[in-house]
Amino acid sequence: MYASVFNRVVAIAVVASVAGCATPPSHINNICSVFDQRDGWLNNWHREARSAERKYGVPVPVLMATLRKESGFKQHARPPRKKLFGFIPWKRQSSAYGYSQALDGTWSQYRRESGNVTARRSSFSDAVDFVGWYHSKTADTLGVAKNDTYNLYLAYYFGWGGYKNGSWRSNTSVKRYARDTDQMARNYAAQMQKCGS
Repeated sequence: MYASVFNRVVAIAVVASVAGCATPPSHINNICSVFDQRDGWLNNWHREARSAERKYGVPVPVLMATLRKESGFKQHARPPRKKLFGFIPWKRQSSAYGYSQALDGTWSQYRRESGNVTARRSSFSDAVDFVGWYHSKTADTLGVAKNDTYNLYLAYYFGWGGYKNGSWRSNTSVKRYARDTDQMARNYAAQMQKCGS
């Protein structure tokens, strides 16, 4: 009887924990608040972000600002669908999906190169590891510093080829996104000093 009750309690805890992950954290402009809301039994965003930082050398504020800009920490984020004839939902603009908004091809490359073959874009742990991997490759191949959020974000948005050929230089809106992401990383870094992360 006790085993049955214990199994039910564990099942309820697991379902509640998993269901809680589907809801993005509130107060996403405050990293202390984000980490406080995701410091649970089955998942701990702070620990997972620190793990990616140690593995790739990309600071936690840079990793988290990238995810914040890309998805607002929404687990199943996707780009909007195009409209056929102005009102019929049609294809999506790209295959971007999940916390990191990684494209199908880039995600496949990450899975191959990292050895994380079961990685899912809807998993925060996998997504933050992906961002660390991507930014680290940007640093290694393009010479961008691992704490240069502005240029790391431009390479993330345009891809390595697009960044290298300078196609971002005339795109004022994406340069603004990169500035916003850089400022968010700076804000996160200052906040982390106060919340003791």
